[in-house]
Amino acid sequence: MEAQQNEIVRQQKETWNKFSRGWKKWDDLVMEFSKPMGEKIIDALALTHDSFVLDIASGTGEPALSIAARLKTGRVIATDISEGMLEVADEHAHKRGIKNFETQLADVFDLPFSDNTFDAVSCRFGFMFFPDMKAALREIVRVLKPGGRIATTVWGPPEKNPWISAMMAALGKNMELPAPLPDTPSIFRCAPEGMMEELFKQSGLKKVNATEVSSELKIGTFDNYWTLMNEVAAPVVAAMEKADTATKSKIRQDLYDLITARQTDGHIKFTGTAILISGEK
Repeated sequence: MEAQQNEIVRQQKETWNKFSRGWKKWDDLVMEFSKPMGEKIIDALALTHDSFVLDIASGTGEPALSIAARLKTGRVIATDISEGMLEVADEHAHKRGIKNFETQLADVFDLPFSDNTFDAVSCRFGFMFFPDMKAALREIVRVLKPGGRIATTVWGPPEKNPWISAMMAALGKNMELPAPLPDTPSIFRCAPEGMMEELFKQSGLKKVNATEVSSELKIGTFDNYWTLMNEVAAPVVAAMEKADTATKSKIRQDLYDLITARQTDGHIKFTGTAILISGEK
C-alpha cells in the first residue's frame, strides 16, 4: 500500500509541476472563483492576530497568503509537493509585500514539523487528492495544537459543479473514460454527504461542522473556457492526449453545444459548489 501511495504522490508531483505555469497564467481567474471558499476557511479557523498557521496543498498560495495578510504578528507556512506551484506562491507573496509567509516543500504524509506546532491548519481542495485521507488527517492532527482548528474545502457533487462536469460529459460522450477506482484520488471523491464529517470525527476532532459554499466562475468566452480546461485540468489534458484530431473536434463541438445555454451576451458563467468541513483538536 505504501509503495502504491508513493507512486501516486510521485505522479501528482510531476503533474502539478507540469501545470504550474498554466496555473500561473489563469491564477487571477481561478483564485477569484475559489475566493469564497478560502474566506469561509479563514472564518472557520477563528484566528487571532498571532496565530501560527499551516496551509496544506497550498498550490499557488491561497488561502495561505490571505491568512498571512490578516495576521499582525502571526505567520503562515504554505506546503505543497510541487516546487513549481510554490515558486508561483513565493512570487505572489513578493508582489504583495507579505513578509510573514514562507513556503516549504512537504508531503502531507510526512510533515517536517513537531507535534502540537500550529494554532490552525487550512487546506483548500487538497483532501480529494490524498491517496490515504485518513493517514493525511492523522498527520495534520499531529502537528495541530490542542484546541487548534482545521478547516478544509472539497468539491461537492458533479451536478453542483457544471464548471468541470460539463467538460467531463463532453469527453465521456466521445471517449471511454475509466471510472475512478474506489477511494482513489479524484475531484468528486469527497462529495458524498457526511463522508468528510465522519472522517474528521474518526480522527478524534471535536466540534465538527460541514456547510456548502458556492461561487461563480466568470469565464467569459467559450474559447477561454476551452483553453482553461486544456491548460490546468489534469484529467482533461490526460484524456485529450489520447484523442485524435477528429475526436478532439467532436468533443469541442459537443461541449460548445452543451454550454451555449449558459451564455449571457456572449459571456459564460458557471456555478461551483464546495463543502467546507471544520473541526477542533
